[in-house]
Amino acid sequence: MIFRAITYIRATLILAALIMLSGCGSVSTRRKFYEPITAELRSGKFQSSVDKLEEAREKKKFGQKDRLIYFIDAGMLNHYAGNYDTSNQKFHLAEAAAEELFTKSISRAAASLLLNDNVLEYSGEDYEILYTNLIKALNYAHLNQFDEAFVEIRRANLKLELLEQKYGDAAAELQRGLEGDTSRVDIEYAISKVRFYSDAFARYLSMHIYAADGRMDDARIDYDYLTTAFQTQPHIYDFSMPDVKYHSDDRTILSIVGLAGLAPIKEPLRLRIRTDKDLDLVQVLYDGPGKEDVEYGHLPIPVSADYYFKFAIPVLAPRPSSVGQIRVLIDEQVIGELQLIEDVSNVAEEVFNAKKSMIYLRTVARAVAKGLAAHKWKTKADTGDLGGWLKKAAIDVATDISEDADLRSSQYLPGMIYVGDFEIEPGTYDVVIEFYDHDGNFIEHTSYEDYQVLDRGLNLLRAFSVY
Repeated sequence: MIFRAITYIRATLILAALIMLSGCGSVSTRRKFYEPITAELRSGKFQSSVDKLEEAREKKKFGQKDRLIYFIDAGMLNHYAGNYDTSNQKFHLAEAAAEELFTKSISRAAASLLLNDNVLEYSGEDYEILYTNLIKALNYAHLNQFDEAFVEIRRANLKLELLEQKYGDAAAELQRGLEGDTSRVDIEYAISKVRFYSDAFARYLSMHIYAADGRMDDARIDYDYLTTAFQTQPHIYDFSMPDVKYHSDDRTILSIVGLAGLAPIKEPLRLRIRTDKDLDLVQVLYDGPGKEDVEYGHLPIPVSADYYFKFAIPVLAPRPSSVGQIRVLIDEQVIGELQLIEDVSNVAEEVFNAKKSMIYLRTVARAVAKGLAAHKWKTKADTGDLGGWLKKAAIDVATDISEDADLRSSQYLPGMIYVGDFEIEPGTYDVVIEFYDHDGNFIEHTSYEDYQVLDRGLNLLRAFSVY
């Protein structure tokens, strides 16, 4: 009994050491602490949701390596609360951190294949940073700071133009890093082609700001860009273009932006690797009941033996919105509905694809390297008794834990963006924006009492429902 206890303790210590070496202490994504924050947001207590987020930060729910997530979440919650200046301050910190951390994370990943993405500083997804710029532009529009709004829109457009180059450079750096890595697994990094280069909501915002500034030719150009975005990117805009207007011959335009639902989050796609030393092949299979031997993909990688082990990669999981209709009432009369201009899930999926292919290849290479190393450790540990069995079990557990997928992401970006442009006489009105579900049931509303519609300038209102 004493021998067994000592052997068990030794095996447990081995497991703990392996967990520490692989960074497993920080490979699990924590999201439960968001629940009370989201509850406050959905109950309409917007400032309280901001306060609870700050409480979570004070309680160290956001580590230093997750500071970018805090900045984006804080920026978005402050936007919902109408704290536009504070929202922009947080988003500014988010953008600055993203630029710094992406380069750093790629350099660290290239330096060591065995580093799990969870232990690296989170550098954000491109759709997160894109909407950071666009919500900042919306904030500035509400503050009538048009020049600042244009800056954010230009930044968003430039990031889309450079997206493919960004990941091409990152893949090249990872490839160079393999040359000096002692755990090297021969693999050719490549990225998927990026098929998104013009954002319709960005064009919509700039079109209206140009018109409000009296620059009608520029507004017309942006209208044409918006139209082209729908015509040339049907995989992103797989719905009809909204009926947008930026001028009226005899009246003025009241524009309303409606944000609905929440953007996608990440969930793990659980996979298994089966190697074939005779074919120099790594086969990737789905993991789970009913998916045995169903292939996800395969890669020509030289391996020394036949092994079988598991890993996971992050995939985007949409959070469908309950909102099916958004009606606009002026002085208690329905004047129309908002129309969809952006499905954030479509945008997120497309811009994530370039990075996802790189994550997949690196995770396969890391899983192969760790799996082969684990097999060697288990061979050495196999003494034929209980102690050897416990050691092998500890190695298996540590290897599996160290391959948890990195599921970190911001939580409060909108899932759908709707717009509406209504021709109306200048004057003072009570404006109500009502949200209904897909069955026509009322969800909630946003009211603006005594809103002054100007003859000239930007008449822009914003409403949202996170349901």
